[in-house]
Amino acid sequence: MSHPATKSAERAVTMFVASYLAIASVLSWRAQNWEFVFYVLVVLILAFFIKAVHSKVQFSTGVLWTLAIWGLLHMLGGLMPIPVTWPHNGDNAVLYSLWLIPDFFKYDHLVHMYGFGICTWVNWQVLRPIVIGTQQYLSEIVLAVLASNGLGAFNEIIEFFAVLIIPNTNVGGYINTAWDLVANLAGSIIAALLIWYGRPISVAPAPRVKL
Repeated sequence: MSHPATKSAERAVTMFVASYLAIASVLSWRAQNWEFVFYVLVVLILAFFIKAVHSKVQFSTGVLWTLAIWGLLHMLGGLMPIPVTWPHNGDNAVLYSLWLIPDFFKYDHLVHMYGFGICTWVNWQVLRPIVIGTQQYLSEIVLAVLASNGLGAFNEIIEFFAVLIIPNTNVGGYINTAWDLVANLAGSIIAALLIWYGRPISVAPAPRVKL
């Protein structure tokens, strides 16, 4: 579950992310979708941050690919139009507004659940070398869930600043923010359960890594 990614895997993920960010940049600029020009920059900054952490922690191939896919789902959500006849929330007929379950569950919520579930996995891989001792395995998972939801709250702050500086965003209001946070928590709990049941308690802890 946590074998370090190979150099070839790192290169493949980097090319994948660079490709879809380049396409998203062109589409956002042509459409004058300044919200997603902003988000492309945010994802690019996060990619460099993840690369820096990866150089110290050595994430698994699975973590790198699932993070890359999260970025792609985010770009598709804001840039891919949907037929106006499909059930959607608000005036912007894009994938992010699509109701998967009408008036209850949107594509946006699914991406939040997936993304912050992955964040829980990422945080767990970061914390494993720090929280030493087999008896601390539960602590690693709890801390990973809490850290993931902290990142989820930070994401909402970024969206708040997007609303302040860019007119006509598709961020949504208070209820949308609250449901985003609920989706983040749900995704992180699902990830925590997968981590818990995917690795026996008796497995020896990972070696300490100097961050």
